[in-house]
Amino acid sequence: MPSIVLFSSSSHQDLSQKVADRLGLELGKVVTKKFRNQETSVEIDKSVRGEDVYIIQSSCVEINDNMMELLIMINACKIASSSRVTAVIPCFPYARQDKNDKSHAPISAKLVANMLSVAGADHIITMDLHASQIQGFFDIPVDNLYAEPAVLQWIRENIAEWRNCIIVSPDAGGAKRVTSIADRLNVEFALIHKERKKANEVDSMVLVGDVKDRVAILVDDMADTCGTICHAADKLLSAGATKVYAILTHGIFSGPAISRINNAAFEAVVVTNTIPQEDKMKHCSKIQVIDISMILAEVTPTKHRALFWALFSSIVVIV
Repeated sequence: MPSIVLFSSSSHQDLSQKVADRLGLELGKVVTKKFRNQETSVEIDKSVRGEDVYIIQSSCVEINDNMMELLIMINACKIASSSRVTAVIPCFPYARQDKNDKSHAPISAKLVANMLSVAGADHIITMDLHASQIQGFFDIPVDNLYAEPAVLQWIRENIAEWRNCIIVSPDAGGAKRVTSIADRLNVEFALIHKERKKANEVDSMVLVGDVKDRVAILVDDMADTCGTICHAADKLLSAGATKVYAILTHGIFSGPAISRINNAAFEAVVVTNTIPQEDKMKHCSKIQVIDISMILAEVTPTKHRALFWALFSSIVVIV
């Protein structure tokens, strides 16, 4: 059986190291640099001939540069005769461009899928895709992992009144996500219907459900400028909620997001570490982070799972 070689691209070294530590592996050495004309150069300083290669690269900050770096690394490993290349992309790039919703609009998520396949990826691992149909854009296996177990654990351990909470989706598209969490906690759920006039701007919101005298927990897959969740928090408080939390898988937090969170009435805004949050946490004390490295480590081959399960079983709450 080929041995595992784990590489980290430049976007999220901390998460890559945590995954490697959980598996008892060392990260392979990669030298990444840019030429004066901004072309990306990647050098893999390890033999991968016949090996099972995993490359961890999330989409954050310089998304296009990170994407190009990942494609080059995949291709470099294939050219170097690796047995198999798996791209671990915790936050999938261009996931919100998953359909042709207006005339002449591109389906950029499909283009990204094509590029990964052409570069030589044999397998994709991602988390909480914005739209599950993106899995169908690939002709190679795609594992779409879910942060739900870690979210449930955080709620039980950090919200004393969780038995009197209500799980809220900030839009109709997230109804399936919140109903699953509500069922596991044996609590009720609500949703907010929102209308947009243009991207990143919410025109109106209508709350469907009763949140009076309850702790409201907003759950969504991602937050960018945070206009939606901050408007939703105001809506929930005006409807009688005692406290409002937000739990998000991907905390993008671009533009005015941090100032909006600081000015909003959240008890906490909880995100996973699919995207680095250290700099954002320095400017916003409400942001808390859930580590999902154990979930990513779980999908590694069988020969390393014994170590993983020993670590994972010590922290997972059995529902």
